[in-house]
Amino acid sequence: MIMENKRFTKNDSGFICKNCGKEVLPLGYTSRNHCPFCLCSLHVDVNPGDRANSCGGLLRPIKAEPDAKRGYVIIHRCERCGATVRNKAAHEAKIQPDDTSLIIKLTAGINN
Repeated sequence: MIMENKRFTKNDSGFICKNCGKEVLPLGYTSRNHCPFCLCSLHVDVNPGDRANSCGGLLRPIKAEPDAKRGYVIIHRCERCGATVRNKAAHEAKIQPDDTSLIIKLTAGINN
């Protein structure tokens, strides 16, 4: 019998952003994995939502890429271990959508 690894765990908890200190509310439909205000995240997942990564470093957005199926994908780099992580943007969310102006700047290669 082959066990299937679950690649996604819904974990739609709110949190206080470790970078900007703002309160981030749950999305309501999928896992919220980054701050909609500054787009930073924490390196806490191995697979989305599992919170199984012990690194815990701050993931800073380094660029964004348009994706025909997913809208925008934000690429983060961990300040602690240097890993690169891709996260779907939530720019169309009804609750605290991602800051579209920051996503556009990242798409254009502007990192601040």
